[in-house]
Amino acid sequence: MLEEPELFWRDQRGLVVLDEVHRLQNPSEVLKIAADHFPNVKVVATGSSTLAARQKFKDSLAGRKQEVWLVPMIAADLVDFRAVDLERRMLHGGLPPFFLADRVVDKDYEEWLSSYWAKDLSELFVVDKRSSFMKFVELVFAQSGGLFEAQAFAAPCEISRPTVQHYLSILETTLLATVLRPYSGGAAAEIKSQPKVYAFDTGFVAYHRGWDSLRDEDRGQLLEHLVLGEMLARFGAARVHYWRDKQRHEVDFVLEVGRRRDLVAIECKSSARKLDPSGLQAFRRRYPAGRNIVVTLHDTDQGSRRVGGLEVELVPYLRLPKLLEAWRASATAKG
Repeated sequence: MLEEPELFWRDQRGLVVLDEVHRLQNPSEVLKIAADHFPNVKVVATGSSTLAARQKFKDSLAGRKQEVWLVPMIAADLVDFRAVDLERRMLHGGLPPFFLADRVVDKDYEEWLSSYWAKDLSELFVVDKRSSFMKFVELVFAQSGGLFEAQAFAAPCEISRPTVQHYLSILETTLLATVLRPYSGGAAAEIKSQPKVYAFDTGFVAYHRGWDSLRDEDRGQLLEHLVLGEMLARFGAARVHYWRDKQRHEVDFVLEVGRRRDLVAIECKSSARKLDPSGLQAFRRRYPAGRNIVVTLHDTDQGSRRVGGLEVELVPYLRLPKLLEAWRASATAKG
């Protein structure tokens, strides 16, 4: 039907949805013709996370498209589903079939990853050893949110360090992992290159860590993933970092906001009483200007307070989207 795009588009009106568009023989040509010659047709083209990696996607469609990164369920989705259950969201994950299931069994995660290998990975990348790659995925998910050291993955996966880096680039390209680069102003005491890697979904993290219930410390770690998803959905990955110095002071996230790239420091804690301000203090000694946000799971953790000589804003996770939207709107208006 789409072998002759002009004939196809001539018969279309209004909104047209093309699902799995990356499976077309020449998807960029089909979309380019619609954008250039059929202005009354609006196209929503959905595709695999590997869309950008398809070699046959020959045209960038610059100026003709707006990309939307569909991350697993964010707070707004929980509201739309009328199921604002953060414990369930963290443990089941943010893929709707998993989140909505009364009980998610292990084979559901295993089958999803098998499908990923068959549909996304094998069509695009040359990976000689399936067992090594899947072991790498398992380890990345189990260690999600931690500092990434390539050499530590080489021996258990039985691959070389360059292959580890290649596998990581595959996960990043296919959006199964987010590689978070450190923020650095160039000081010798700062970590400048070692990334942190986050798995794309909390359900897979819980599965690979063997969690079927959550302790308070587990919730704090998974909250980082939820907060990261909120930021990625609005700002993309380029403006989101973490910060760490060589004395092991750390800030979970540093978000660059607006044209001036104001530095917002964000810490994620299951509750405000878990906050150790030493990371924020070290960061603000180096970068004094900017807001300090502590995101928690408790609605009662709200308002500003002085902690360790810093002005800190406590924000419950479900109220974070409103704050992020305000920053994005402000940046858009100024831009």
